[in-house]
Amino acid sequence: WDEVRRIYANQSLALRRGYTTQHFSFNVDGGRCPVCKGEGEVALDMHFMAEVRLPCEECGGKRFKRPVLDVTYRGKDVFQLLSTTVDEAYETFRDNPTLARKFGILRDVGLGYLQVGQSGTTLSGGESQQLKIAATLDDRSNENLLYVFDEPTTGLHLDDIRRLLSVVQDLIDSRQSVIMIEHQLDVIAQADWIIDLGPGGGKRGGKILSAGRPESVFADERSITGETLRKAGYSEMLGHGPRG
Repeated sequence: WDEVRRIYANQSLALRRGYTTQHFSFNVDGGRCPVCKGEGEVALDMHFMAEVRLPCEECGGKRFKRPVLDVTYRGKDVFQLLSTTVDEAYETFRDNPTLARKFGILRDVGLGYLQVGQSGTTLSGGESQQLKIAATLDDRSNENLLYVFDEPTTGLHLDDIRRLLSVVQDLIDSRQSVIMIEHQLDVIAQADWIIDLGPGGGKRGGKILSAGRPESVFADERSITGETLRKAGYSEMLGHGPRG
């Protein structure tokens, strides 16, 4: 958001009015609505009942003071930008290397449909984990890292899973290592190495039934995962996933 604020503060109208990057922040005083403190809504205490949240009457739910919303970038004021999807924001800023990378990563992990200004408290468990993955992928300050993902495909459409696997391949190509705890068969079939734990869950599990390349697990009669892959017809898919 720092880069977005910098862009808006550099627009000609903002410069003429003396606006700084602080005016386009909803976290500090300056340009945010003084009544709702940039939340866009106010909470009403209902005493013995759950509080009720209503759109702020001062800003009409737009989070900023009206004069600040006079400043636009490519036809969008700062509130309209917060209301756009990640996919739309990517197109808006695709010529900005910093924002194109960040919005591009969110798209790659399957979150392109989210609104830019969507509150983290409204995300599902799967979306929250995807957001954490995106934040991790954006931090490439170190090499030779080990990433451990716990069921990262939860709630994802098949197309989004393919995009996530492409991101994983990018990590591998950049000399990182990835461990996934997964049950999604497409992901398992494209792994470099499978460790099949079982035979059941909880106290009935925890034993290594089979370990090796997907081809060997597929052929292992002791492997429940291999049996599931065989029944689902994954023989042609084995060995064609990320390598590294």
